[in-house]
Amino acid sequence: MQTTLFRRLAPSLAARFQRNENLLTSFSSLSSSSSSVLHHVTSSSSSSADVEPVHITENCVRRIKELDSNEPSTAGKMLRLSVETGGCSGFQYAFNLDDRVNSDDRVFEKEGVKLVVDNISYDFVKGATVDYVEELIRSAFIVTENPSAVGGCSCKSSFMVKQ
Repeated sequence: MQTTLFRRLAPSLAARFQRNENLLTSFSSLSSSSSSVLHHVTSSSSSSADVEPVHITENCVRRIKELDSNEPSTAGKMLRLSVETGGCSGFQYAFNLDDRVNSDDRVFEKEGVKLVVDNISYDFVKGATVDYVEELIRSAFIVTENPSAVGGCSCKSSFMVKQ
């Protein structure tokens, strides 16, 4: 039964992953042709007209500060948000702690806490809001609002993009 279902779904899943990969590649080529200037933006004001900020909630700021003070290995690190192909809706958010800024990164800051987003991922999350939630089943950084997304899964780690 599972093998038959897999055989029926495999072609459509392969086509979906190929479309997502093509979309990510086209965003990559667009981003590489644009300037790779490092943008510093505070969430309270946008100093550059062409940069739409990625917002950081108070819960997110609080959690990063807690990690910074309680875990010596995370001291001074920034929260990195990236978008990868995969997940149940086509794209997924990935969060990591990082201590360096690359030449194609955009840095958003609130109350001394920095959120780093690479140029390709920025095209998928500009105008989004990053939050930290504590639930019965998990505690995690999540993207709560994303103007570039049209749908996603209930766990909020996967999404589909507007086309």
